[in-house]
Amino acid sequence: MNTPFPELKPQRHSRASGRVTIVDVARLAKVSPMTVSRALKTPALVQLGARERIAEAIKQLGYVPNQAASTLASAKSQVIGVIVPSLSNSVFVETLTGIRDSLNQHGYKFLIGESGYSPERESQLISTYLAHAPDGFLLSGIEQQDTLREQLATNNVPAVRMFDLGTSCDDVTVGFSHEEAGYSIARHLIERGYRQPGFLGAQLDPRMMKRRHGFRRALSEAGLNPGVEVLTPAASTVELGTQMLGQILQQAPDCDAVFCCNDDLALGVLFECQRRGLSVPSQMAIAGFNDLPWSAFANPGITTIVTPRYQIGFTAAQLLIKILRREPIDNPNINLGFRLAIRHST
Repeated sequence: MNTPFPELKPQRHSRASGRVTIVDVARLAKVSPMTVSRALKTPALVQLGARERIAEAIKQLGYVPNQAASTLASAKSQVIGVIVPSLSNSVFVETLTGIRDSLNQHGYKFLIGESGYSPERESQLISTYLAHAPDGFLLSGIEQQDTLREQLATNNVPAVRMFDLGTSCDDVTVGFSHEEAGYSIARHLIERGYRQPGFLGAQLDPRMMKRRHGFRRALSEAGLNPGVEVLTPAASTVELGTQMLGQILQQAPDCDAVFCCNDDLALGVLFECQRRGLSVPSQMAIAGFNDLPWSAFANPGITTIVTPRYQIGFTAAQLLIKILRREPIDNPNINLGFRLAIRHST
């Protein structure tokens, strides 16, 4: 009676390409690649002696079978791993749409993971996805842990980072300068005559902190107080925005403008101003970030930074395809820029 093909634990194996292919297993087992594929999928159709040789070859080489049949022969899965901080935030949904449209042009699929802004969770997801033998990764931000970078390098899997800009050729990045975005908001408020602007920051992820740094830098250059702010690690919501306005006014009653780290907070601030009878923008100016779809239709419309979310996803995926095809990349750090949308809230 035929016995099922044994489940084997992969062992570490080093070769020039970084991966063991089904061809290597077939050569060592003295069978055809098709026989190896058949043994992995339907072992009952393969003679016991051949199965045993294939099992031993897999054990020696540390071969990890890829899931797709096409992967077995080429060690190319046509799958990209994509990890974003949040799947409930429309900012990242638009980026995923850009990735999808880009990868569809080249026949690639993608696995989506949500890190929850946690570097540890991101590393765990990458470890899990590596078992699916992805051809590459699209990651959010540039502050990945050293162990994660080593893990990708060891497995010879390339990655493109999104939403921020690298400072060297070591990383391939697509995004814009968050610090300059924060700086531009502060300069706009200063030019409009506001003299006590404050900052409202939630989540406290690295990109948000860069926006804060740019905002504070512009205030310091203008001789204004950069220390009027409320920060919380909590996730940003409209409700949180209402609470944070009260906190910043308690800290600095003369605060006459706020830069919110995203539009959710800005809308909450607007609602709270209306509840308190504060006129916007004459008594309190409000600026946000990301230009979410409703920002222009609030009353008044919210001044905000327009970010190229779809383009970031589309361009990052195109760059990764170039890397996989070993095509030259003229610029490893692509700055797609941002735009200040000035509306009646300032």
